[in-house]
Amino acid sequence: MTDLKWAVLMDRNRLFWASRRGMLELDLILMPFLEKVYDQLDKRDQKLYQTLLECEDQDLFAWFLGRVDPDDEDLLKIVSLVRSYNRRAK
Repeated sequence: MTDLKWAVLMDRNRLFWASRRGMLELDLILMPFLEKVYDQLDKRDQKLYQTLLECEDQDLFAWFLGRVDPDDEDLLKIVSLVRSYNRRAK
């Protein structure tokens, strides 16, 4: 396996584990998005998803339920993409 392929595989594994959260509800939102949408995002939006994973579970849960929106416009963009995917996937 080439170094590049190995690096991509490792990054993908890190994303997979970071997308698994302490709340089942978040797993059910984030994992399908990662599996079905993440690879089609442009590099900037992929980076936003990675930044999103650094947020607290309680914030993510409130954002995905639409109770509140993130104050940061970039986070709002990726939260909106995740919300939109989950509405379509139901």
